[in-house]
Amino acid sequence: MKIKPADACEYDLLALGEIMLRLDPGEGRVRTAREFRAWEGGGEYNVARGLRRCFGLRTGVVTALADNDVGRLIEDFILQGGVDTSLIRWVPYDGVGRSVRNGLNFTERGFGIRGAVGVSDRGMTAASQIRPGDVDWEDIFGRRGVRWFHTGGIYAALSENSAAVVEEAVAAAQKHGTIVSYDLNYRPSLWKAIGGHAKAQEVNRRIAGNVDVMIGNEEDFTACLGFEVEGVDENISSIEVDSFKRMISRVVKEFTNFKATATTLRTVKTATVNDWGAICWHDGNFHEATHRENLEILDRVGGGDSFASGLIYGFLSTNDPQKAVEYGAAHGALAMTTPGDTSMANLAEVEKIMSGGGARVVR
Repeated sequence: MKIKPADACEYDLLALGEIMLRLDPGEGRVRTAREFRAWEGGGEYNVARGLRRCFGLRTGVVTALADNDVGRLIEDFILQGGVDTSLIRWVPYDGVGRSVRNGLNFTERGFGIRGAVGVSDRGMTAASQIRPGDVDWEDIFGRRGVRWFHTGGIYAALSENSAAVVEEAVAAAQKHGTIVSYDLNYRPSLWKAIGGHAKAQEVNRRIAGNVDVMIGNEEDFTACLGFEVEGVDENISSIEVDSFKRMISRVVKEFTNFKATATTLRTVKTATVNDWGAICWHDGNFHEATHRENLEILDRVGGGDSFASGLIYGFLSTNDPQKAVEYGAAHGALAMTTPGDTSMANLAEVEKIMSGGGARVVR
């Protein structure tokens, strides 16, 4: 992959997406909670934060927040994560939230036979109201320079404006030679009121024409791009990898602009025990990460985003698809051992897992 050199760019990675305040009832349920722990999170932002905090790269985020104390709390979380905030658009708050607000995401981790649950509250958010022309992409990609741009289907689903902004951004990135990655991240709850699968495919297939690295699981490729995986249910396992490979072979024949595609391979045994692996197609070949059986999970939310950030780090640092998918799988596995959407791992821990290191006490 032809990636711009670091010394020619201000950012190693820039993300476009919404950042919400995550409210977590811990081991309890949202419906019975009397207290919540607060975090920040958002599919696209999580990738930028992981690349900054775990891998030490220079990252920023393009988003918008309503200018009130909730928005400033989210900003404080972003600052703690080291992600550049200079491209955040601050929108005046009307005092009630009739015209603009900040998104909330109530998230249960799940345990055993009880799966994780997410209840988002994000109508009329500032980020969903960014319009084409609001962001000076020519300045960002042309003058300041960005090695890698990441966005995804969650942000594209928020509004007609959001989808149009994504299209505008990926076209500008391509014009200036920035690698574009896109995580399909299909969420039925976001698409069901605006056209479901048909709308998701219309929007995502249009965006896909300007994507270099497409990320998603089998449901994402089916719902968002219209490609079926034969004989695969909602849980893809190692036995079904060949079916997934056949599907990806069809995908890259149609979208010849894809330089790589990648997915996590997860078999859900319980909310807290999963088999976990990953696969990456690049330049006609498939590269599989180490498969980890019976991986114990504390909080699965954000595991896929941490996979994406590890994958991107691998490409940026080595341009080797096998190393990239191993970085992604190891980072995603570690991220699911801690609470919150975002990674608490560091590079040494990721590389220890990649080399076969175990869970012995470190002292």
